[in-house]
Amino acid sequence: MDIVFSRLGDNEARFVLEGVSDGFANSFRRAMMSEVPTLAIEDVRIYDNTSVLFDEILASRLGLIPIRTDLSTYRLPSRCECGGAGCPRCYTVYTLSVEGPCMVYSGDLVPRDPAASPVHDRIPILRLFENQKLVLEARAVLGKGKEHSKWQPTIACGYKHYPVITIDDRCDGCGMCVDECPRGRLANGKGKARVIPERLELCLLCRLCEKACKRGGIGSEPAIRVDEERSRYIFNVEGDGSLPVREIIKEALLHLKESTRSLLESLDEIAGGTSDEESE
Repeated sequence: MDIVFSRLGDNEARFVLEGVSDGFANSFRRAMMSEVPTLAIEDVRIYDNTSVLFDEILASRLGLIPIRTDLSTYRLPSRCECGGAGCPRCYTVYTLSVEGPCMVYSGDLVPRDPAASPVHDRIPILRLFENQKLVLEARAVLGKGKEHSKWQPTIACGYKHYPVITIDDRCDGCGMCVDECPRGRLANGKGKARVIPERLELCLLCRLCEKACKRGGIGSEPAIRVDEERSRYIFNVEGDGSLPVREIIKEALLHLKESTRSLLESLDEIAGGTSDEESE
């Protein structure tokens, strides 16, 4: 398995993954979305809410605010020494006390741990009018996206097969495929269409170029062909800021490794048990 990055930032990454099956590529995608833990507000204690928003809707909005997460500081409640009873290692607390008239933003949440502050300070929560007040305490815990979408560390996470474009000698350079391509990955040159190498990965695999070629009257089969390269994939990952994309990718791969190890151990136990029964 090889991974080659063409773009790697704090919140987005683009890379080519090759040497794996369709099943592994999809498991990798799902692991990044649903198996990487992040902090999210889970419990809200509301002391005073005279706004027009119901408590339940307010709590739901708070839970969807992305929170910066340090996986070396916090643990999943199920894996904490306290057994999930609640301790500084498995949760952090936020307080909020605001009086109107004003707009209440995510930046108004005061975290007990400054390193676990909201990713963005200007996420609107609600508007308070004259003589309205909001006082609450919220608790954030680690969780995984498979439990609730508020714990998903990714905004977008997808892949496609690596495109393979071939142009045979029947191409007459009419340019119809060049004009039809929505991503500008084709160009005319020396009486024949050609692929622009640096734009090849932008191909949508829509095959509009093939249809345009057939409309040009070249015959029943187009001179340009768009295929997919098996075992090679282009990934695009965008995080919500709670974790760097590099860490999301790393944690997803570690999860797949651990899952594989656990599966192999289970298979060994089954095989060992079968062998013991046969020997008896």
